[in-house]
Amino acid sequence: MSCEILLTDGVMVMLQITAATFKTWKVWRVQFVDGREVMLYKCGEEWVQRNEDHLDKDAIIAIGKCIDGIGQKKA
Repeated sequence: MSCEILLTDGVMVMLQITAATFKTWKVWRVQFVDGREVMLYKCGEEWVQRNEDHLDKDAIIAIGKCIDGIGQKKA
């Protein structure tokens, strides 16, 4: 699935998001057009990133809202 978000620096970016399973967790692999890749997962109602990823909290929330919105469209 593709998603477009507005980052805190005012730049609109296109993302490619795919769902996957890591061990027993459902995770979302997020790929940016510049080649960067991050992995997010949901802990309760909060979106969390891997320790190796370095997104700011606002970007995590924006991407999480995009993923949640896509999930609601399928229902």
